[in-house]
Amino acid sequence: MTQTTELPGAGTGEVLSFDLTSRPWIQVLRSDGSQDELSLDQVFAQAGELRRVLGDLATQEFALVRLLLAVAHDALDGPGDIEEWAELWEDPDCFASVGAYLEEHRERFDLLHPVTPFLQTPGLRTAKDEVFSLNRIVADVPAGEPFFSARLPDVSRLSFAEAARWVVHVHAYDTSGIKSGMVDDDRVKGGKVYPLGTGWAGGLGGVFVEGDTLRKTLLLNLVAADTEELDFSPDDRPAWRREPCGPGSDGRSATGLRDLYTWQSRRVRLHHNVEGVHGVVLGYGDPLAWRNMHRLEPMTPWRRSPAQEKKLGQSRVYLPLERDPARSAWRGIAALLADRLEETGGTEGPSRLRPRILEWVARLVTEGHLSRRFLVRARVAGVRYGTQQSVVDEVVDDRLVMPVVLLHAQDPTYAQQAISAAEDADRAVRALGDLAADLARATGSEEEGPKSAARAEGFDSLDHPYRDWLSAMAEAVDPFEHRHTWQRQVRQIVGRVGDRLIAAAGDAAWEGRTHIDNKGGTHWLNASLADVWFRGRLAKALGDPGSPGSPGSPGSPGSPGSDEGDATSGGDGPHTPGPAGLPETDDVPTDPEVYV
Repeated sequence: MTQTTELPGAGTGEVLSFDLTSRPWIQVLRSDGSQDELSLDQVFAQAGELRRVLGDLATQEFALVRLLLAVAHDALDGPGDIEEWAELWEDPDCFASVGAYLEEHRERFDLLHPVTPFLQTPGLRTAKDEVFSLNRIVADVPAGEPFFSARLPDVSRLSFAEAARWVVHVHAYDTSGIKSGMVDDDRVKGGKVYPLGTGWAGGLGGVFVEGDTLRKTLLLNLVAADTEELDFSPDDRPAWRREPCGPGSDGRSATGLRDLYTWQSRRVRLHHNVEGVHGVVLGYGDPLAWRNMHRLEPMTPWRRSPAQEKKLGQSRVYLPLERDPARSAWRGIAALLADRLEETGGTEGPSRLRPRILEWVARLVTEGHLSRRFLVRARVAGVRYGTQQSVVDEVVDDRLVMPVVLLHAQDPTYAQQAISAAEDADRAVRALGDLAADLARATGSEEEGPKSAARAEGFDSLDHPYRDWLSAMAEAVDPFEHRHTWQRQVRQIVGRVGDRLIAAAGDAAWEGRTHIDNKGGTHWLNASLADVWFRGRLAKALGDPGSPGSPGSPGSPGSPGSDEGDATSGGDGPHTPGPAGLPETDDVPTDPEVYV
């Protein structure tokens, strides 16, 4: 039974408890499109009827999904192997045992418990007994510089449900910086603890897999313990099955997924009364080093760090590959698919590792538990911090729907063409940026602004078409021909954007001016010549699909056995044009599946 306590000064004798297993606090989207707020018990009991968890931010949703996964892994004590996972996938009542599990640990899920409050440190205090504003845990109001306008200018009170969500979030994504020191924390110097880094998830390029129901989402991310790419330990358990944390840290390392998904990177204590939560005490908890955690953390891509390898004298050091908020998920698709496509050779290892959660889904396909036509929605969530990681600058929130055939471990052809298609788009947009720069030169104007704006417009115009093309790959019989279709579509779309730029350039651009090129030569540059150069660059970027040496043809960049790296076409100076022009419409496919 959940213990309760009478609040000092409440004056009514009212006893408070907020039991997260039975009280609604997790926001959800139902399959009919309506929104609701459910308890932990209800979320698992109704998972097949829910579309997804909702959060005040995408990062809060990411943190809550990881919490639910920790509950599922621990309640099921598995899955132990892929066959056990397959039985869960086929069982509509696969989470039936979670209710008894939550009942067993009900006391540890009480947000207001006097001895073991949920994910908090009882009695946590500073030497001056300070209680701070809730701005410290609500990520959309960074201290002194509000991020969203919903709670301007201050967060004075939170409901218990809302406070519970932000407690989960602060452990995952709290900012770094100097924090108040807690009594009995041996890291305190002069009343403060100096920066120890963000919450664990704050350093990740967060990725998880979404299904069309929350039940499927949880199962698709419920990695079996016989997965070779991840380490599992019999000692692994979530925070609520450990002793409550004290003010300091014992320096321990994570034991596995359940531990990592509920990692206590902060020490938190909520201050509340009968009306809700009105203050917080927040300090540093258990820091974790991000390097070489790729065998424990499945929800991020990883990159080799030569600098860390040299510094530490180690042959291979991997760090999380964080997301750039300015780049859509499809432009970074290589990070989701990368390591299986590299020729590793010897003991060097790949330069990047795709998220192990996608490696797990690839295994489900390879072993026949998911159809090759299954569509995987990769959900991307994360933050970009500013000012020495002391404030939240931007939140990353994106999805990429991919046919599961892209993840097939023994058949990398589809993945290679998907990555190369994104590179086709990048090369074409570089050509578009060069066109904008040339038009600016033709009028004697500043170049970087128009070039950046043109590139942004180019990527925006290709965003939905690429996503539609990628989804349609599930039905593509020939991935090479499917990519050729994409190249033709890119040439038409980017060509039309170029036409608009030229038309908007004005009379001054058509008249032109003398320009000095990179080699010191002079020539007359106007809109007409800029157009010729643009068509040549676009032809070089995309070629004539199917012709020898064109992108996507055998032996060319993007084909099996090629050494294509990052796209390098484009630049600020004039280029020797390729073909002077390209057909505008005759070779553009009319297949409606391309233009969904």
